[in-house]
Amino acid sequence: WWYVLIVGVGALLHPALSFNTSRCQNVSSTEGTVHPAAAQGAGPYRDSVLLPRTEFPMKLTGQNLIDREVQIQQECGFAELYSWQRERKAKKEYCLHDGPPYANGDPHVGHALNKILKDIQNRFEMLRGKQVHYVPGWDCHGLPIELKALGELGTSGLSPLQIRQKAREFAEGAIARQRAAFQRWGVMADWDKCYYTFDGTYEAAQLKVFQDMHSKGLIYQDYKPVFWSPSSRTALAEAELEYNPQHVSKAIYATFALATLPPKMAEAVGELGSISVLVWTTQPWTIPANQAVCFMPNAQYSVVKRRDSSQLLLVATERVSSLATLLSTELESVGTFTGTELEGGVCQHPTIPKKEVPLLPANFVTMGKGTGLVHTAPAHGMEDYSVASHFKLSVECIVDEEGRFTELAGPELQSLSVMGEGNDTVISMLKAVGSLVKEEECVHSYPYDWRSKEPVVIRPSKQWFIDIASLKDKAKEVLAKVRVIPESARGSLLAHLDRRPYWCISRQRSWGVPIPVFYHKETGEPLINKHTVSHVTQLFSEKGSDCWWELPLESLLPPEVLKKVSHPGEVTDYERGDDVLDIWFDSGTSWAAVLGGEALADVYVEGKDQIGGWFQSSLLTSVAVQKRAPYKALMIHDFVISEKGEKMSKSLGNIVDPDTVIHGGEDPSVSPAYGVDVLRWWVAESNVFSEVQIGPNVLNSARDSINKLRNTLKFLLGNLQGFDPRTQAVDPKEMHYIDQYLLHLLRNYSMKMTDAYNDFGAGRAIRLLQAFITRDLSKFYFSIIKDRLYCDPEDSLGRRSCQTVLEEILDGVTRSIAPILPHLAEEVYLHAPGHNEGETLFRSGWIKSSPVWRRPGLEEAVEGACAIRDSFLSSIPGRNAAEYELTIEIEPGLLFELIESLQDEPTSSSSQLTELMMSSQTTLTSALPRDLPADALISNGSFLINLEGGVIREDSAYQVAAVPTSMARCPRCRRYTSSSPDCPCPRCQTILTRAQ
Repeated sequence: WWYVLIVGVGALLHPALSFNTSRCQNVSSTEGTVHPAAAQGAGPYRDSVLLPRTEFPMKLTGQNLIDREVQIQQECGFAELYSWQRERKAKKEYCLHDGPPYANGDPHVGHALNKILKDIQNRFEMLRGKQVHYVPGWDCHGLPIELKALGELGTSGLSPLQIRQKAREFAEGAIARQRAAFQRWGVMADWDKCYYTFDGTYEAAQLKVFQDMHSKGLIYQDYKPVFWSPSSRTALAEAELEYNPQHVSKAIYATFALATLPPKMAEAVGELGSISVLVWTTQPWTIPANQAVCFMPNAQYSVVKRRDSSQLLLVATERVSSLATLLSTELESVGTFTGTELEGGVCQHPTIPKKEVPLLPANFVTMGKGTGLVHTAPAHGMEDYSVASHFKLSVECIVDEEGRFTELAGPELQSLSVMGEGNDTVISMLKAVGSLVKEEECVHSYPYDWRSKEPVVIRPSKQWFIDIASLKDKAKEVLAKVRVIPESARGSLLAHLDRRPYWCISRQRSWGVPIPVFYHKETGEPLINKHTVSHVTQLFSEKGSDCWWELPLESLLPPEVLKKVSHPGEVTDYERGDDVLDIWFDSGTSWAAVLGGEALADVYVEGKDQIGGWFQSSLLTSVAVQKRAPYKALMIHDFVISEKGEKMSKSLGNIVDPDTVIHGGEDPSVSPAYGVDVLRWWVAESNVFSEVQIGPNVLNSARDSINKLRNTLKFLLGNLQGFDPRTQAVDPKEMHYIDQYLLHLLRNYSMKMTDAYNDFGAGRAIRLLQAFITRDLSKFYFSIIKDRLYCDPEDSLGRRSCQTVLEEILDGVTRSIAPILPHLAEEVYLHAPGHNEGETLFRSGWIKSSPVWRRPGLEEAVEGACAIRDSFLSSIPGRNAAEYELTIEIEPGLLFELIESLQDEPTSSSSQLTELMMSSQTTLTSALPRDLPADALISNGSFLINLEGGVIREDSAYQVAAVPTSMARCPRCRRYTSSSPDCPCPRCQTILTRAQ
């Protein structure tokens, strides 16, 4: 009471006051419904009603839709937008560095998902006033392009330069098709200034990174096991593997007889007889390359006797029970030892007479499968190689580049495929000498070449490597400062780092950036240093990397460069290397070639396959050279799948072509033309952090959502016909309270939209849009204001107040959806009032909202009235509110003062309160009259007002009495405010009189 008496209603509506309220419920209405005044047919008053008028089409379909989108791109300067914003003054720059798509095929929906996601963010940042740095690029080298370019020709008889020429032509064709698609999708960029990894300037920047890393000792040449693809005849990096979880191997259990017992075992078992070590492997072909059998030092091992054969086997104690079941016999323990007590034991190799191999400790031995003793072939296993390095074991390769046994494997195996006949032959050899204990099929995950889809092998070869171990700790340190979206992906990024002790960066192909190394013809020693690399880098910058094969050796390694090298010899003593760099090193150095200098990208946005690919290679090369990550944030999306949840493939016939989505297929009834904005809506609406589905149902839903949005926009445009906000806008302080309230809601909407886009939340932005349109506009505001829009005088304060708000809503909604639907946004802007011809939305900024729109006191007044209206409407379900007169009783207090601000006189048929109630007439009182009619409908409720953080709280009760109106329906406005059915109501009479 004291508060009301002192400050009054005026102070309650002051923006500084804060109210905590519940949102008002909504009435069931949409902007598509027709106001009664609009349904008069050819009645005598039709021409006096201000019905919506606009040339903006409700719906565009087929070729009309396609033509309109292309027309908008041309009229609104889509092609020039990126250059325009780069030239304008801006306080901040926003850099989204484009991960290069691979130039080996046509554009697909995966491209659409990625490129449109990036474009949505770039357009938002540009609208917010930032200068966007976005240079599209393509990854142009690599085996897939080389193989597709050569087709059935193969490499037989073709020189490296001929191969490179065909590969370049193929890549350029793919780039042209992809670039045209990206432009059609409305992706904002300067498409004449893209980057390509086969450009000489790009290659030169890449070699500078290579030289920097080499000078720091991070790049070195070594002979060690690498993943090798027999089908592609080249080394592969971890990122170039696909793991097939359904690969079937012939797994075996085999014995290695103990030629020399470990001292502790010899003491314990005495004269029991011959003991054999039992091993398990899924790669029997590697047995001929065995150099040791490894055990876990801190595990326990047992010598067991088979009940069915009395054979003595050494196995891990933990595995005895499982092995007994597997072998279908009892295993009796005759001695138990710790792993360390096995040291000193020596085994007889089962297939190579007179060859003995030691028992050695290794921490990588596990007890989950097998026997707890691991057959170790250092030439054909990464962990096996680490044992060989520590114990100085031989690392001898017995497999050639085609995946066949060499002569070192022996005459019985030579030339046999290790993954086929060679594997079977080794099993037969083990069986012949009595070493094969059991053979079984094993389904497990196995690495495949990501291009040829064929299994790989591990074999040693002389390659160039990056020492990941030296970079790993620093990479983890800087990665901790990078924002990862979603955060759940951080663990995968770290796991990929942990799995990589080194990175093989050399490839035995022609289509790529040559490793700038020369080899001494006699010694084979490599010649590579800052002088030789700098010279080659300069040549690449000027001529491109083809010059590695085009120029004579004297130009690549001139005498003046050779003189700078210790003990140089003559140029003729050397020959150029044949290897090229891994394409992940190509793309991983894009930060140096595209961003340059100290530039740092705000974000990288790519699919989850880049967790082990471009994200990693970019991080490692940048940490090596700059000691920091090249990005502030990573946004990682998932893959696109069919509507049935299947991976897309030609064999299943479920591939969705983005070009068909946009332009339609041969049968429009099956594949209609959806247009670009439907494709963009699909991207924005999808939960991109899980598998993204696409198909007819999803696309139809997107189209329907856009058409509903068009319906709202058409309503707004239609009611703004003839209104110019520059000269006819009403000051917010003079507006009707309901209009001021909508500005308050619009401001909240704009702030939430900004937050959503800032968090890469395009899907959240769509949900905010739909909620705002459905709840705040269609079901609430539009249903209330139609009478004022259609039937008030054209220049009246009430109508202009409403139009001012509608123009702000139109502008705010259009700008808020512009990053997602740029074609629709610009189309609306062409029809919208308030700007000069030739202006475009994207050159005019983000949503404009004013702090003065924040009116907490006003919010309380309107939402209190809404609560009262909800009680009234619930008492007349299914009936027309306009047919009732209301009496609203509110006990004296704060709520009464607020509601009284909406109605100056006790009873009114034209007050703002009556407009909100949508009734014929409203009476506001502090006590219901005693003589209410018998047919009065009584409803009641309460509304909580919470002021200044709870310092003042008031829960006010109210009652609403609704009685059928005694007034007649006005033939013009169709409200029950007339004294006679044939006579217009007083308001309409005044308007008609003025019109005469």
